Amino acid sequence: MLLAIGLTLPETPAKVCMTVAEAQAILVGEAVDGIFTTTELLADVSAVLKTNRLSVPIVAVGPANPATGAKAIRLGAMEYLTEPVDARMLRALVEKFSANQRTGGPIAADARTTALLEQARQFANSSATVLLRGESGTGKEVMASFIHANSPRAAKPFIAVNCAAIPENLLESELFGHTKGAFSGALSDRKGKFLQAHGGTLLLDEISEMDLGLQAKLLRAIQERVIDPIGADKPVPVDIRLIATTNRQLESYVAEGKFREDLYFRLSVVSLDLLPLRERKGDVLPLAKHFVAKYAAANGFKTVPELSAAAAEKLEGCYWKGNVRELENTMHRAILLCGAGGRDITADHVILSPMSLQHMPVAVNNENARASITPAASSLAAAAYASGGATTAFVPKRLAEIERETLLATLAYTQGNKQYAADLLGISVTILAEKLMASGLSA
Repeated sequence: MLLAIGLTLPETPAKVCMTVAEAQAILVGEAVDGIFTTTELLADVSAVLKTNRLSVPIVAVGPANPATGAKAIRLGAMEYLTEPVDARMLRALVEKFSANQRTGGPIAADARTTALLEQARQFANSSATVLLRGESGTGKEVMASFIHANSPRAAKPFIAVNCAAIPENLLESELFGHTKGAFSGALSDRKGKFLQAHGGTLLLDEISEMDLGLQAKLLRAIQERVIDPIGADKPVPVDIRLIATTNRQLESYVAEGKFREDLYFRLSVVSLDLLPLRERKGDVLPLAKHFVAKYAAANGFKTVPELSAAAAEKLEGCYWKGNVRELENTMHRAILLCGAGGRDITADHVILSPMSLQHMPVAVNNENARASITPAASSLAAAAYASGGATTAFVPKRLAEIERETLLATLAYTQGNKQYAADLLGISVTILAEKLMASGLSA
């Protein structure tokens, strides 16, 4: 749910309240994904969140004044919208905040992804705890939403908590809630995420980052289906289906004493491994086209641009170190570069990140290589013959020239990324710097 405090937002699904007191009653009792408020009420809204130990992103709305916008950001707003509010920007923020409310499943064309979805669909019918494992950006939260949407709990809430994004001292209250007067500033009872998800599904994202002490309380909640809100006199029963995600090797965390072994076994009743995007190439273009359509609409395009053959080839050949999240950012950038003029997205619009580039193999044209090597070899042979085979004075000079050209070509390929260039050349950055100095190039 989205909440608008002190203002109305046309054509958005936000619930409207005109006072901070009214907003507080909603915030402590319901799951709120994002807040829109005026600059006049921002300080009071931030105070309510702090007092009740709530972690909800805020967008402030106010005049086109740089000083006012800067003050809003200092007070805790994640975004500042100027009046009159730009409709496209508003739509993009609503889409971002409403991510947890979507029930659509992952876009799947690759055979391995469709097989994983079918497996997830089978497990969805039970109430078994599910552990989703995979690299950052592989779509674990989308998969969790898919499991919820295909479960008997689909009509009930789907609540997500990012354990890595909430400070340790706030996470307990965020999960289990608190009673009025439980601590200084607790002015009212507050439902935690467990109670907000009652009857539905609770997603604990990046559970490996949870403090060990809190892991013990979580284990009790999973085993006994009761929670202990801070300050409560007695346990409170809960009915939830738990899904957890991690991008870590939990087995290593258990061995190092960073994660409870008993909690590990409780979480991994069902374990699903999400493949990185580079290992499911069949999903790349369908996902890319989905993001093109999404950001074309967000930017007011009248038509959705097509992907040129060269752009598609570039996308399919990318390593995608950042997985689906990186692909989404790449297509968003491509849309902005393409513009709304009805043009296709070309390979020039697809700008790949250095992190993915450094893992991609260097393309070598063998014919061109042979064509360049042959004259060089002939020239070297001729020089050797002319000097009676005494090539000692000639070869080092020629090798130095070749090395200098190789250094320049490699740095051009890596767009100046010295670490990537050193990796490609099989040397350390320090040696690369020395060679650049020796070749008269700036290190």
